[in-house]
Amino acid sequence: MNTVLVVGPVLLAVLLVAALTVWCVTRVRRLDRLHRRVDAARAGLGAALARRVEVAGRVAAVLEEKRAGPLRTAARTAAATSAPAPDGRDPAGARQAREVAENALTRQLADADPARSSRALSAELADAQQLVILARRVHNDAVRDTLGLRSRRLVRWLHLAGTAPVPVYFEIVDPEPGGTSPVADVDSASRPSVR
Repeated sequence: MNTVLVVGPVLLAVLLVAALTVWCVTRVRRLDRLHRRVDAARAGLGAALARRVEVAGRVAAVLEEKRAGPLRTAARTAAATSAPAPDGRDPAGARQAREVAENALTRQLADADPARSSRALSAELADAQQLVILARRVHNDAVRDTLGLRSRRLVRWLHLAGTAPVPVYFEIVDPEPGGTSPVADVDSASRPSVR
């Protein structure tokens, strides 16, 4: 009867340790997946921003010099500022400098009106702007999910995030195609579709 009293608490302790171990392993795997998702989203955001800079250069080429100069300068500044390192480090405030440069480019693009020169270029700019909006939202959603899991009490206490850097949001003003009017895709008077 003495062994039954000892086996009960020992078995309970073993089950508790096993349950905690399984919980920790699942959280570590989830954190790893979330950090990989942030990395992929950061790369996608970088590609979208680079494409927008390229399209901004082509827009500047068709504008009059009064508007083209500031747009070219903003595009060069945005292209020259480096994004945070892939491992999440932010050397010398690179993320903040990139956010400021991208916001300046957004303002310059809003003042530009490529619709007067080329319909194709206007559509390409609108596409690049939408891609930036989507990529930024995907990135910030991944950061939000990762920070949410990292902020849980047991995850913090047990240091389950390891040495992974804390991801940060990329905050810029959502670009809007300035001066562009919706273009109908279909010649239907009852239901026109717009881009």
